[in-house]
This record gives sequence, structure tokens and C-alpha cells, in this order.
Amino acid sequence: MTTAETDRAPAFDSFNGRLARVRELLGRPLFSYHLLLGVSGLLMALGLMMVLSASSIEALQTRGSAFALFGRQSVSMAVGLLLMWVCSRLPIRFFRLAGYPLMAFAVLGLVLVLFVGQTELGAQRWIYIGKLTIQPSEPAKLALVVWGADLLARGARAGQIEWRRLLIPLMPGLAIMAVLVMLGRDLGTTLVLMMIFLSLLWVVGAPLKLFGGLLSVVVLATITMISFEGYRSARIKGWLDPWGNAQDAGYQLVQGLVGLGSGGWFGLGLGSSRQKWSWTPHAESDFIFSILGEEFGLMGTLVVVALFGLLGYAGLRVATRVKDPFVRLASAAAVAWIAGQAIVNIGAVIGVLPITGIPLPLVSYGGSALLPTLAALGMLLAFAKHEPGAREALAARGPGPVARGLSWLGLGGPVRKRRPIRARR
Repeated sequence: MTTAETDRAPAFDSFNGRLARVRELLGRPLFSYHLLLGVSGLLMALGLMMVLSASSIEALQTRGSAFALFGRQSVSMAVGLLLMWVCSRLPIRFFRLAGYPLMAFAVLGLVLVLFVGQTELGAQRWIYIGKLTIQPSEPAKLALVVWGADLLARGARAGQIEWRRLLIPLMPGLAIMAVLVMLGRDLGTTLVLMMIFLSLLWVVGAPLKLFGGLLSVVVLATITMISFEGYRSARIKGWLDPWGNAQDAGYQLVQGLVGLGSGGWFGLGLGSSRQKWSWTPHAESDFIFSILGEEFGLMGTLVVVALFGLLGYAGLRVATRVKDPFVRLASAAAVAWIAGQAIVNIGAVIGVLPITGIPLPLVSYGGSALLPTLAALGMLLAFAKHEPGAREALAARGPGPVARGLSWLGLGGPVRKRRPIRARR
């Protein structure tokens, strides 16, 4: 062996050792569970921080307190975390049974918003009950995920899902929901519902002809909705030539791009955004990614994109490792919803896609969008507990901090000590 080969050998062995450690980490039973939990926590913490920064000026001017919107988002986050924790502890059977009731409530809410809902920014999405604001189209996404997955899983035979069950009743159910949303002139949510449906198509292995036909219908419906609504045509015009319409239809996009460009590589610093001083419209919701880029720079935006990528990877990992057809379908559809909505929001802020008013999941302001998203993440956590070896790993880990705390307070049963796992002879 030559000297050069001798020098390369330790480096090669070191690389192989690191690769083996990565493979060992990826092979752990609860890796998906912890990855989902960690990434979700980081995005929620970042979201609270950015909502406070992006909304402080407008909240101070309109509500008399810089912490007004931050306080409301904090309450929504607390409720959402409780909902997420509850969903993470529910059995798979519960989610399957919840499909039809959730779908019924979603359709009822979408019908109700057409009669008593308020119209803002060209769309009739919101129902106001005192100071409480409800957007029925947000829980409708979760309803479609659970109901559609259960419907297709019921037709599974020997692990194979029959794609023809997409035609009846899944497609009519989607059509009813999409029509109701379109009657409220909410094009963005309609596109998200179609993404969920197309993800179900992909998982069940529908033929490319059906895929192509449905995509053609989606494109035709989108063009029709844009053509019949003047404000949407103006948005498309502003998107195609934002700088030529910088004081009109392209104003929001131009200001968002100015914010992103001002951030440079590492940003101006947390709280130092200039665009949030009433320059960028809806800075705390639709365009919070622009404020994030201004304050944290390109590196900060890349971190957020990477976090959503990891979230999507964790969800798809659950879908591939759990053999239950319902889990496969629901996990893939939930990933398509959350990651797809993030792509649409970020694409609109950077000017790649038209502005649709879709929030950035877990980061943008808004409790109506946050609660269903956290419920879906709780569902994914529950599914991750059914990966191969996950149950054994959870049993070996012993009771959690909540159970131990209740035991110390005398409110729960006795906590059993962990027993080491003995190898079988």
C-alpha cells in the first residue's frame, strides 16, 4: 500500500463510520416521531417570534398594544398544542371513525359562511362571532384528508388500494367541497383541496390518464375563476409585471421583494424590519416570509425551507413504514396539504406563483389555520407510534413526564420503574 493510500484509509474509515451512525439514527423506531415533534416545535417557536415582530407596529396603531395579535396567536398556539397532544394519543381507529363527522361539519361550515360570512379581500371566508373569527375552509382540509383516506382504505384488499373508488363517492364529495369554497371566491383553498386529492390519487396508483384529465379540469376551472373575477385578473397582471404595476396590483409583491432583498445574507436582525412599518400589506399573515427574510436574511429563509422539507420527509417516512392503508393515505395527504401550502405561500412571496392569500403553516398569524394544522401533526405523531419497533421502544422508555407528575401529586397510579430489556436466549 502506498503512502497516499495509507493517508486516505483513515479518512475513508471515518466517513464510513459517520455514514453508519447516520444509518443507525435513521433506523431508530421513534426517529420519525421525534423528527416531527422537533421540527414542528421549531416552526411554532419561529412563528410566534415572527408574529410578534411583524404585527407589533400595526397592532400598536390599530389596537393600542404591540402585543395584541401576539397574545391572540399565543392563545391559539396553547389551544393547538393541547389539541396536538390529544390527537397524538388517539388510536388509528378514532381518526377513521372521525372521517364522516368531520366531513359533515366541514360542509355545514362552508354552507354557513356563504350566508353569514364576511367578505374581505375579495373572498367570503370568515364568520365573526364576537371577537372570535372562524374560517371554515381551514378545518375542511383536515376533513378531506381523514375522510378521503378512510374511504379509500375501506376498499383495500391485501394491502392494495383500489383507485376506482376515487370516482364514487370521493370525487363527488371533493366536488361539493370545492364548489362551496369557490362560491366563497377562495381560489387558494380550492387549490389546496385539489393538492390533497391529487396526493391521494398518487398513493393509490391511479393511471396517468386520470391524473392528466383531472389536472386539465383544475387548470380550466382556475382560468375560469380568474377570468370572471376582475380582482383576480388584476392580481395576475400584477404578478406577471409587478414593477410595472408597483403602485397598483403589484404593490404587495414589490414590497415583499424589497423586504427579501433588504435582508441580504444574514438579515437586519430580529425586530429590525422596515417593511412592517405599514409598507408590506398583511405582513403578519400572507407575507410573513418576506419579513422573515428581511430580518434573518437568505440563511434564515433557507432554514425555514429546510424545516418544511424535514417535516415532509418525516411524514412520508411514516407513510412508507406503516403498512396500514389508512395511515399511508392520510400521512401522504397531510404532507401534501402542509408542505404544499408552504410551497404556494413561499412561491407567492418570491414572485414565482400568483398571490392567493394562503398563510405559511405554523408561522403565519391566524388561529383558524393553526388549529387544524396542529391536529394533523398530532395525527401524524399518533401514526409514527405504529412504526416497526415503536411500541417496544415506547414501552421500554417508561411513563412520560405528565404521568410521573400526576403520580407525584397523588393524582395518578403508581409509576413503575423501567426494567432493562433482556435479550432472548
